Amino acid sequence: MDFAEPEDIRWILAQCRTWAVVGLADNPARAAHGVARFLQQRGKRIVPVHPRAETVWGEDGYASLADVPFAVDCVDVFRRSEDAGAVADEAIAIGAKAVWFQLGVVDDAAAARAAAAGLRVVQDRCPAIEWSALGPAA
Repeated sequence: MDFAEPEDIRWILAQCRTWAVVGLADNPARAAHGVARFLQQRGKRIVPVHPRAETVWGEDGYASLADVPFAVDCVDVFRRSEDAGAVADEAIAIGAKAVWFQLGVVDDAAAARAAAAGLRVVQDRCPAIEWSALGPAA
């Protein structure tokens, strides 16, 4: 199954307001930092999820998805592929609507589990790149 369907990408970018960015720390040199800012500048609430629970772009961080005390629409995964399955399972457990595996993050079994649980799934893509073609109009 292809986990980069344009209709799923379009739906996630338009409908998901709160994005938990797993792997986001206050390190401007990391891709997650720039992508989180990109999403925030387009009206999305970003939620940093990292063991250090750092504040990033003015948003409080949390050590895990389970620690986030409010609903999360999309879980954006900036972790190695071998970690993606555990994050997908956490996304299912917290009732997220979608999980997005960033460029280079591929775990077909985890993606299939998330899809079977009713989440929209995108894998090996970046929302900042996909936005121009499939994001909502500004």
